[in-house]
Amino acid sequence: MLVHQQLENTFFVLTNVILTPGQRQSKCPETPSEVTKCESDSDCKEGYSDVHGNGVQTGHCVQYSDKIKTCEVQAWCPLENDANIPKPAVLGAAEDFTVLIKNNIQYPKFKFKKRNILPHINSTYLKSCMFNRQTDPDCPIFRLGDMVTEAGEDFIVMALKGGIIGIFIDWNCDLDFSERFCIPKYSFSRLDNKNPENNVAPGYNFRFAKYYKNNESIDTRTLIKAFGIRFDVIVFGMAGKFNIVPTIVNLGATLAFLSLTAAICDWVMLTCMKDRDNYAKHKFIHLNQNGDSMPLSSMETSSYGTP
Repeated sequence: MLVHQQLENTFFVLTNVILTPGQRQSKCPETPSEVTKCESDSDCKEGYSDVHGNGVQTGHCVQYSDKIKTCEVQAWCPLENDANIPKPAVLGAAEDFTVLIKNNIQYPKFKFKKRNILPHINSTYLKSCMFNRQTDPDCPIFRLGDMVTEAGEDFIVMALKGGIIGIFIDWNCDLDFSERFCIPKYSFSRLDNKNPENNVAPGYNFRFAKYYKNNESIDTRTLIKAFGIRFDVIVFGMAGKFNIVPTIVNLGATLAFLSLTAAICDWVMLTCMKDRDNYAKHKFIHLNQNGDSMPLSSMETSSYGTP
């Protein structure tokens, strides 16, 4: 069962549910807690609304059960009781549902567009294929149970309280090669927290209501607490193509850097090293007035570069 879209690029599959039918605006005992339990009317404050409660207190302390009293509230009654989640999940069979994912990408810089339904896929193949990493890696139809399994989870267990699965579509393309080599790669991962040491409010759920008028024309609703798996489609990638201009610029910058490196090395050797005089003698060649040359080491000098 698919429920209305929660966020952009996501879809939600309902797997478990708690129904509270026939709710009407009336008065009823609040759900027991340390704040709502009472012994007498003096323990309840008329007009008080607890942000974690279900309604506005009337100021009366009423019987919730044989042994427990709670403050009465003006609310949609009877109140929801979500202490016990249905086991097994109501819609555990949803693992056999399938979904067709259509994804279009473009790299404007290279004027390149493509979609995940590749050119070799025809309508006949699309009606019969199912994504399989070994046999059908290009098929855009996915079985929900297979995606959860690839994420390292058990669908039946996850269906009880819900969760979030990420569907990652990777478009890394080298556009120097043929377009047919630019194909999407799929991967799956669980995104919500399932750390056993931090298991407060686990899974994924939300509430919504269906409103109607009963036979007595009284506004009535059915409150639905829906548990399920939200699938987030996350698309990313990078494309590249050879361009001679930046190549030349980078090559020129590299050559200039290498020239600068040689000059810096010479300066360090001639000014900072202990053997700088010896290095200078072999570095420079002296030219006399007759045009003859000789190494500086054959001259009587106490400093480099001067006759």
